[in-house]
Amino acid sequence: MKDYSFDETYFLPLDPKKHEIALSTEDLNVFYGTNHAIYDASLQFERFKITALIGASGSGKSTYLRSLNRMNDNIASAKVTGKIMYRDLDINGNGIDTYEMRKHIGMVFQRPNPFSKSIYDNITFAPKRHGLKDKKKLDEMVERTLKEAALWDQVKDDLHQSALALSGGQQQRLCIARAIAMEPDILLLDEPASALDPISTSTVEETLIRLREHYTIIIVTHNMQQAARISDYTAFFHLGHVLEFNTTKEIFTTPKVQATDDYVSGHFG
Repeated sequence: MKDYSFDETYFLPLDPKKHEIALSTEDLNVFYGTNHAIYDASLQFERFKITALIGASGSGKSTYLRSLNRMNDNIASAKVTGKIMYRDLDINGNGIDTYEMRKHIGMVFQRPNPFSKSIYDNITFAPKRHGLKDKKKLDEMVERTLKEAALWDQVKDDLHQSALALSGGQQQRLCIARAIAMEPDILLLDEPASALDPISTSTVEETLIRLREHYTIIIVTHNMQQAARISDYTAFFHLGHVLEFNTTKEIFTTPKVQATDDYVSGHFG
């Protein structure tokens, strides 16, 4: 692999007067024991936009994503320093109720992981745990989220059938519907289409573009064409460093950093 300089970076400044910032990190570092996985990552995510995180395997993009709603707390050796600012609150600070916080910052994982329950119960599971018992409201939530996830027409007559009977693409859209049932502000997705066929991938991408109207979306993808198709902004990661952040158009046409240029042009390595 080429020896790229970590001093060569470019970050598009987002003026808070012109761009509403939904989430940001300041000097975020992630350690797994003695392994320094993320170095001083400072990024801003604009509300109601899609930001793609790209980079080679092992570049740190998924580690960074998981930090944004403190999923790394579940790893015993993990240590995360720096600030994660959400609504003027550092959610990486002490005393944060992570269960409550994740109602606002939802997550969809790489492989579809529906519960071994009915389609209906998958979506209503978390709201019921939070005390919502009104059947009319639960029914409305199920219909709303499945429509937003472009799944309602396919499953509306089978809501009480097992979610495990759905196809892979349908299961992933169900997981998206489940994630937005709590009406989060921000939706994190870790390579949500990597296990899907091209048709299912296209459907998931169309779903995300529609969801951008109501949610801020941050997506890790290994698929550069996917990043180019659906995202407004792109951040390029390399060996735990964020080397460039810009509009997706600029990243894929006129990148400012040599490593980014090599990566998107296929000359990386």
